[in-house]
Amino acid sequence: MRSLTFALLMALGACTPMVVDQPREAPAIQATTAPAQLSQRQAIENFNIAVARIEPVAEQMCRQRNPNQNCDFQIVVDDRPNQPVNAYQTLDRNGRPIIAFTVPLIADARNRDEIAFVMAHEAAHHIEGHIARQQTNAVVGAVLIGGLAGVFGATDQSTIDAATRIGANVGARSYSKDFELEADALGTRIAAAAGFDPLNGAQFFFRIPDPGDRFLGTHPANADRLRTVQRVAAGL
Repeated sequence: MRSLTFALLMALGACTPMVVDQPREAPAIQATTAPAQLSQRQAIENFNIAVARIEPVAEQMCRQRNPNQNCDFQIVVDDRPNQPVNAYQTLDRNGRPIIAFTVPLIADARNRDEIAFVMAHEAAHHIEGHIARQQTNAVVGAVLIGGLAGVFGATDQSTIDAATRIGANVGARSYSKDFELEADALGTRIAAAAGFDPLNGAQFFFRIPDPGDRFLGTHPANADRLRTVQRVAAGL
């Protein structure tokens, strides 16, 4: 894990609270009053505790489900300036799964359960193979839409190329909402197994803008995500 430097401490102190949009529909879990933003020391302590407890559980679940998959998670801090509140999962050039947190997200999480739930959610994306599945969907979409452009009379290569790019975008986004809900479900199990409260952790959703049901949106409505967490947690 990348060490938290003095620069990170200074950046945490400079973070401002995120503007929150109200959910568009009644959530499955009632929101509570959000506590005040944590101190630098507490935010960093919560992050380090979440790493120490989530990482081994996520790696164990990964190996149980996918014995041939690279399950050696590396959790890093994305301390580039002017980054939004964000966490994401990616792969390095050797296929090692990377979970990255921006400094504003670490600062915005109001308790250990929230930072742990986000971490578990991102680990779940890798365990569920979402990057590879999204790439496959993009290829299928590109071939389908690009081919249809030719079938319906497009002969200019630039037109066909444009249709192919649109198809790839549509294909990549076509199951994104399902992927997010899958990650929420498995993330709930990971967080709970690591000793965190996923229901409390999911309160993080109340402080991020609700994507609702936008056409070709990549994330489901916050209320749908909360219902997924509640359903899975009830069965644990």
